[in-house]
Amino acid sequence: MNPTTRAKRITAAGILLGLGVGGFFDGIVFHQILQWHHMVSHVDDYPTTTVAGLEANTLGDGLFHAVTWIATLAGVWLLWTVLAEPDGTWSTRGFVGLLLMGWGGFNVVEGLIDHHLLELHHVRENSDHQLAWDLAFLAWGAAMLIGGWYLRRTAPTDDAFGPDTGDRAMSRRSGT
Repeated sequence: MNPTTRAKRITAAGILLGLGVGGFFDGIVFHQILQWHHMVSHVDDYPTTTVAGLEANTLGDGLFHAVTWIATLAGVWLLWTVLAEPDGTWSTRGFVGLLLMGWGGFNVVEGLIDHHLLELHHVRENSDHQLAWDLAFLAWGAAMLIGGWYLRRTAPTDDAFGPDTGDRAMSRRSGT
């Protein structure tokens, strides 16, 4: 695999995996554990106080998790194709940066679309400070995007994803 194709696959893999992790975190922590919101909990036709509303919200949550699962599988497959190559090396710092960029990108896009444009739900539905929670979610996403970009940009590599200069490089040949 040529270096450009390898770099593109690692980039796509990292972003897709970060998007999947971000989606799973949102769905598991905010939807299920804290129960702050569901996928369409702010839509008047689907109140969480009725069985029909909870059924619609549960379906929405399930479809949301299915999409994050597909993104995660695609990221794993892309990563696997790169690591299966004889020179399947990449920078840990750079890859963590890509994961953060994917997660942060998820937060920003999901926050802008679902919270602000479509108003399907808000981070904390039953709060007197919905806008503050939604803006904090966007700020968290933006911070992860910027931090991820910085890590990726400053990763100590010979090329976009060549061997790391330290002992943190992951390589199929070295077995780490």
